[in-house]
Amino acid sequence: MIVRAQLAALIIGVVVLGCQARAQPAEGGYSAAGLYNLGNAYARAGKPGMAVLNYERASLLAPNDPDIEANLRAVREPLHLRSESRNWFERAVVLASPRMLSWIGLLGLMAVGAGLLAEQLAIRHRWTCRAATLCGVALIGLTVCNGVVLWPRLHEAVVIVNATPARVSPAPMGETSFVLPEAETVKMTAQYEDFALVQTRAGRTGWVSRANLAPVVAQP
Repeated sequence: MIVRAQLAALIIGVVVLGCQARAQPAEGGYSAAGLYNLGNAYARAGKPGMAVLNYERASLLAPNDPDIEANLRAVREPLHLRSESRNWFERAVVLASPRMLSWIGLLGLMAVGAGLLAEQLAIRHRWTCRAATLCGVALIGLTVCNGVVLWPRLHEAVVIVNATPARVSPAPMGETSFVLPEAETVKMTAQYEDFALVQTRAGRTGWVSRANLAPVVAQP
Protein backbone atom coordinates (compact mmCIF):
# COMPACT_ATOMS: atom_id res chain seq x y z
CA MET A 1 0.00 0.00 0.00
CA ILE A 2 2.83 2.42 0.90
CA VAL A 3 4.67 1.65 -2.32
CA ARG A 4 1.54 2.23 -4.39
CA ALA A 5 0.86 5.54 -2.67
CA GLN A 6 4.40 6.75 -3.27
CA LEU A 7 4.28 5.65 -6.90
CA ALA A 8 1.00 7.51 -7.33
CA ALA A 9 2.57 10.63 -5.78
CA LEU A 10 5.44 10.46 -8.25
CA ILE A 11 3.08 10.10 -11.20
CA ILE A 12 1.04 13.08 -10.01
CA GLY A 13 4.24 15.10 -9.64
CA VAL A 14 5.27 14.35 -13.21
CA VAL A 15 1.82 15.32 -14.48
CA VAL A 16 1.90 18.60 -12.55
CA LEU A 17 5.33 19.43 -13.96
CA GLY A 18 4.03 18.86 -17.46
CA CYS A 19 0.99 21.04 -16.84
CA GLN A 20 3.14 23.87 -15.45
CA ALA A 21 5.43 23.68 -18.48
CA ARG A 22 2.43 23.99 -20.80
CA ALA A 23 0.95 26.83 -18.75
CA GLN A 24 4.04 29.01 -19.08
CA PRO A 25 3.45 31.74 -21.70
CA ALA A 26 5.56 31.68 -24.81
CA GLU A 27 6.01 35.43 -24.65
CA GLY A 28 7.75 37.52 -22.02
CA GLY A 29 4.52 38.77 -20.45
CA TYR A 30 4.79 39.67 -16.77
CA SER A 31 8.57 39.69 -16.55
CA ALA A 32 11.18 41.37 -14.37
CA ALA A 33 12.67 43.14 -17.39
CA GLY A 34 9.28 44.47 -18.50
CA LEU A 35 8.42 45.74 -15.02
CA TYR A 36 11.88 47.29 -14.66
CA ASN A 37 11.48 49.20 -17.93
CA LEU A 38 7.98 50.28 -16.92
CA GLY A 39 9.37 51.58 -13.63
CA ASN A 40 12.00 53.57 -15.54
CA ALA A 41 9.29 55.11 -17.72
CA TYR A 42 7.24 56.17 -14.68
CA ALA A 43 10.35 57.59 -13.00
CA ARG A 44 11.11 59.72 -16.06
CA ALA A 45 7.48 60.85 -16.16
CA GLY A 46 7.68 62.11 -12.57
CA LYS A 47 5.43 59.42 -11.07
CA PRO A 48 7.50 58.00 -8.21
CA GLY A 49 4.66 55.93 -6.75
CA MET A 50 4.12 53.91 -9.90
CA ALA A 51 7.87 53.70 -10.45
CA VAL A 52 8.46 52.19 -7.01
CA LEU A 53 5.51 49.84 -7.47
CA ASN A 54 6.94 48.38 -10.68
CA TYR A 55 10.46 48.19 -9.27
CA GLU A 56 9.10 46.31 -6.24
CA ARG A 57 7.21 43.91 -8.47
CA ALA A 58 10.31 43.40 -10.61
CA SER A 59 12.38 42.63 -7.50
CA LEU A 60 9.99 39.79 -6.64
CA LEU A 61 10.76 38.15 -9.97
CA ALA A 62 14.47 39.00 -9.94
CA PRO A 63 15.71 39.00 -6.33
CA ASN A 64 19.07 40.63 -5.59
CA ASP A 65 19.16 42.40 -8.96
CA PRO A 66 21.56 45.35 -8.37
CA ASP A 67 19.98 47.56 -11.05
CA ILE A 68 16.52 47.27 -9.53
CA GLU A 69 17.84 48.03 -6.04
CA ALA A 70 19.83 51.02 -7.33
CA ASN A 71 16.82 52.50 -9.11
CA LEU A 72 14.64 52.01 -6.05
CA ARG A 73 17.12 54.00 -3.98
CA ALA A 74 17.38 56.65 -6.72
CA VAL A 75 13.62 57.23 -6.61
CA ARG A 76 13.21 57.09 -2.84
CA GLU A 77 16.17 59.15 -1.66
CA PRO A 78 15.01 62.51 -3.15
CA LEU A 79 11.68 61.94 -1.38
CA HIS A 80 13.49 61.20 1.92
CA LEU A 81 12.03 57.71 2.02
CA ARG A 82 14.06 55.02 3.74
CA SER A 83 14.86 51.89 1.76
CA GLU A 84 14.57 48.82 3.95
CA SER A 85 17.73 46.75 3.65
CA ARG A 86 17.50 42.97 3.84
CA ASN A 87 19.55 41.03 6.36
CA TRP A 88 22.02 38.28 5.52
CA PHE A 89 19.44 35.52 5.93
CA GLU A 90 17.03 37.11 3.47
CA ARG A 91 19.79 37.66 0.92
CA ALA A 92 20.99 34.08 1.34
CA VAL A 93 17.69 32.30 0.84
CA VAL A 94 15.97 34.56 -1.72
CA LEU A 95 17.90 33.40 -4.75
CA ALA A 96 15.24 32.67 -7.33
CA SER A 97 11.88 33.88 -8.60
CA PRO A 98 8.65 32.46 -7.14
CA ARG A 99 8.05 30.44 -10.29
CA MET A 100 11.51 28.88 -10.09
CA LEU A 101 10.95 28.15 -6.40
CA SER A 102 7.76 26.27 -7.18
CA TRP A 103 9.72 24.06 -9.55
CA ILE A 104 12.47 23.56 -6.96
CA GLY A 105 9.94 22.56 -4.31
CA LEU A 106 8.18 20.15 -6.66
CA LEU A 107 11.48 18.57 -7.70
CA GLY A 108 12.35 18.22 -4.02
CA LEU A 109 9.08 16.38 -3.36
CA MET A 110 9.74 14.09 -6.32
CA ALA A 111 13.29 13.37 -5.12
CA VAL A 112 12.06 12.49 -1.65
CA GLY A 113 9.34 10.28 -3.11
CA ALA A 114 11.78 8.54 -5.43
CA GLY A 115 14.24 7.90 -2.60
CA LEU A 116 11.58 6.49 -0.28
CA LEU A 117 10.10 4.40 -3.07
CA ALA A 118 13.51 2.92 -3.89
CA GLU A 119 14.00 2.10 -0.20
CA GLN A 120 10.65 0.27 -0.10
CA LEU A 121 11.48 -1.72 -3.23
CA ALA A 122 14.83 -2.74 -1.69
CA ILE A 123 16.80 -1.46 -4.66
CA ARG A 124 20.57 -1.79 -4.40
CA HIS A 125 22.85 1.14 -3.63
CA ARG A 126 20.74 2.34 -0.73
CA TRP A 127 23.20 5.17 -0.13
CA THR A 128 22.20 6.62 -3.49
CA CYS A 129 18.53 6.46 -2.50
CA ARG A 130 19.26 8.16 0.82
CA ALA A 131 21.31 10.83 -0.92
CA ALA A 132 18.37 11.53 -3.25
CA THR A 133 16.06 11.78 -0.24
CA LEU A 134 18.39 14.20 1.55
CA CYS A 135 18.76 16.29 -1.60
CA GLY A 136 14.98 16.47 -1.92
CA VAL A 137 14.64 17.52 1.73
CA ALA A 138 17.22 20.27 1.14
CA LEU A 139 15.30 21.57 -1.90
CA ILE A 140 12.05 21.56 0.05
CA GLY A 141 13.76 23.38 2.94
CA LEU A 142 15.06 26.05 0.54
CA THR A 143 11.57 26.56 -0.83
CA VAL A 144 10.07 26.83 2.66
CA CYS A 145 12.71 29.38 3.73
CA ASN A 146 11.99 31.49 0.67
CA GLY A 147 8.28 31.31 1.40
CA VAL A 148 8.84 32.49 4.97
CA VAL A 149 10.91 35.45 3.75
CA LEU A 150 8.53 36.42 0.94
CA TRP A 151 5.30 35.98 2.93
CA PRO A 152 5.29 39.53 4.43
CA ARG A 153 5.61 41.03 0.95
CA LEU A 154 2.24 39.57 0.00
CA HIS A 155 0.67 42.22 2.24
CA GLU A 156 2.75 45.21 1.11
CA ALA A 157 1.38 48.09 -0.95
CA VAL A 158 2.79 51.29 -2.43
CA VAL A 159 1.18 54.70 -1.99
CA ILE A 160 0.52 55.98 -5.53
CA VAL A 161 -1.16 59.32 -4.66
CA ASN A 162 0.78 62.12 -3.02
CA ALA A 163 -0.30 63.42 0.38
CA THR A 164 -2.59 60.46 1.03
CA PRO A 165 -4.44 60.90 4.34
CA ALA A 166 -4.33 58.07 6.87
CA ARG A 167 -7.51 58.33 8.93
CA VAL A 168 -8.42 57.13 12.40
CA SER A 169 -11.53 55.36 11.03
CA PRO A 170 -12.51 53.81 7.67
CA ALA A 171 -14.71 56.70 6.59
CA PRO A 172 -14.18 59.39 3.92
CA MET A 173 -14.74 62.14 6.46
CA GLY A 174 -12.79 60.48 9.25
CA GLU A 175 -10.20 62.48 11.15
CA THR A 176 -6.77 62.46 9.54
CA SER A 177 -4.11 60.91 11.77
CA PHE A 178 -1.14 61.54 9.48
CA VAL A 179 -0.32 61.95 5.79
CA LEU A 180 1.53 59.44 3.63
CA PRO A 181 3.89 60.60 0.90
CA GLU A 182 3.77 59.13 -2.57
CA ALA A 183 6.00 56.09 -3.16
CA GLU A 184 6.06 54.97 0.48
CA THR A 185 5.69 51.23 0.99
CA VAL A 186 3.25 50.17 3.72
CA LYS A 187 1.87 46.93 5.11
CA MET A 188 -1.86 46.24 4.78
CA THR A 189 -3.18 44.55 7.92
CA ALA A 190 -6.96 44.72 7.38
CA GLN A 191 -9.60 45.88 4.92
CA TYR A 192 -13.04 47.36 5.32
CA GLU A 193 -15.10 48.27 2.28
CA ASP A 194 -13.06 50.83 0.29
CA PHE A 195 -10.41 51.31 2.99
CA ALA A 196 -7.32 49.40 4.10
CA LEU A 197 -5.69 49.56 7.52
CA VAL A 198 -2.00 50.16 6.84
CA GLN A 199 1.13 50.19 8.97
CA THR A 200 4.17 52.23 8.04
CA ARG A 201 7.75 51.12 8.57
CA ALA A 202 7.85 53.57 11.48
CA GLY A 203 4.98 51.66 13.14
CA ARG A 204 2.18 54.20 12.59
CA THR A 205 -1.24 52.84 11.59
CA GLY A 206 -4.23 54.39 9.87
CA TRP A 207 -7.06 53.76 7.43
CA VAL A 208 -6.28 54.65 3.81
CA SER A 209 -8.48 54.65 0.73
CA ARG A 210 -7.66 51.59 -1.34
CA ALA A 211 -7.78 53.74 -4.46
CA ASN A 212 -4.59 55.44 -3.23
CA LEU A 213 -2.74 52.14 -2.82
CA ALA A 214 -1.42 49.51 -5.19
CA PRO A 215 -0.45 46.06 -3.82
CA VAL A 216 3.07 44.91 -4.61
CA VAL A 217 1.74 41.46 -5.48
CA ALA A 218 -0.68 42.16 -8.31
CA GLN A 219 -4.21 41.04 -7.58
CA PRO A 220 -5.95 38.83 -10.17
